[in-house]
Amino acid sequence: MRVGLLVTCLVDMMRPNIGFAAIKLLEAAGCLVTVPASQTCCGQPGWNAGDRTSAKALAAKLMDEFDDCPYIVAPSGSCSGMLRTHYPELFRDDPLMLARARKLAARTYELTDFLVNVARVYMVPGEHAGTLTYHDCCSGLREMGVKAQPRALLAMVPGATLNEMSECETCCGFGGAFSVKYSDISAQMADRKCDNIAATGAEAVVLGDLGCMLNIEGRLRKRGDMKTKVLHVAEVLAGEGDG
Repeated sequence: MRVGLLVTCLVDMMRPNIGFAAIKLLEAAGCLVTVPASQTCCGQPGWNAGDRTSAKALAAKLMDEFDDCPYIVAPSGSCSGMLRTHYPELFRDDPLMLARARKLAARTYELTDFLVNVARVYMVPGEHAGTLTYHDCCSGLREMGVKAQPRALLAMVPGATLNEMSECETCCGFGGAFSVKYSDISAQMADRKCDNIAATGAEAVVLGDLGCMLNIEGRLRKRGDMKTKVLHVAEVLAGEGDG
């Protein structure tokens, strides 16, 4: 099956290894992966900030770029949630664009959800000798229904042991602009998340959104924790777990 990979602008700029890991996983699942070269942002920052003009322009651009892809997959619950949940809302007053947005939404998947429920993989290429804990990112959990899927895939990784943390579904404090507008509250939320990670004794925390990864890793390092790894689930599944 042919899949269009939405790399996401944050992955492209900050940690492209996640994108390459996603390609490795999709190809291992038998997919033909297309990566539109002109893709940039899905429009989520504008949407969240109330800038509907820029959000619509970027959304229309993305719909053109992925128009011929039977599936659109993103290593991000946040960006896939934007396409599936918010594009139809963004174009609710434009019948023609609304129809396109709904068709795109129906073809959009978060990476682990696609691997489990569409590609139906039973093995992954990665190995990881060590103990992991998993943080459920808000958008993936609440907009895309991603919960069991990454855990099912991590269970396929030889050598990996999953120790669940307390409050694994609680926000890490990132929330995009929230962490900037309400930095004190965000820092306290991140501290609580770091405490819960430390309590598991895991060598690494694994999650599915780079924004949350950057927030958690930044807080861990500021607290003096230089050892706990912060890994995207794609990196672990693909055997690229050194980040």
